Amino acid sequence: MFKKHRPPHIYHDNQIYFITANTFGWIKYFRRNSRKELMKGILLLLINRYKLELHAWVILENHYHLLIKVNSGINLSYFIRKFHSDIALLINSLERKKGQRIIYQYWDKCIETDKEYWTRFNYIHHNPVKHGLVQYMNDYLYSSYRYYLSEKGNQWLSSCFEVYPIIGFTRDAKLVLR
Repeated sequence: MFKKHRPPHIYHDNQIYFITANTFGWIKYFRRNSRKELMKGILLLLINRYKLELHAWVILENHYHLLIKVNSGINLSYFIRKFHSDIALLINSLERKKGQRIIYQYWDKCIETDKEYWTRFNYIHHNPVKHGLVQYMNDYLYSSYRYYLSEKGNQWLSSCFEVYPIIGFTRDAKLVLR
């Protein structure tokens, strides 16, 4: 049985949420691309199962960020529980361990303004650069950045960063656009 989160996470219908979680002890369980690929597969499968809209995402070595729209608030709680459970089962299976804690809780924020939405959107995509995993955002395979690059184009993405900079969240993103 799962412990109740204190304070409880409260989700409203038809809202967009920024979700972030880190691995227990910040262990880099997802250092290998093959593990990030498996985590991405679980993410996309569960997004469809729980009828959520994934607006932006990034999977890093020891944490992830998501920007998700929920139609039914209750589905987000079930999604996160299942997502974390499936990730733990996967890692424990790969490492031939049982009951090892993988994801340590999570943090959520209901998006209230356009500025907040686009700043989080940009933050998610800039995160691999911030953590030194790549020099340019479009070089990172485990985020939605490349999807938006192919669907909307570089000019659109550059405009997002100019209008909604992530200064204060991380270093100047203009240096990493290519």
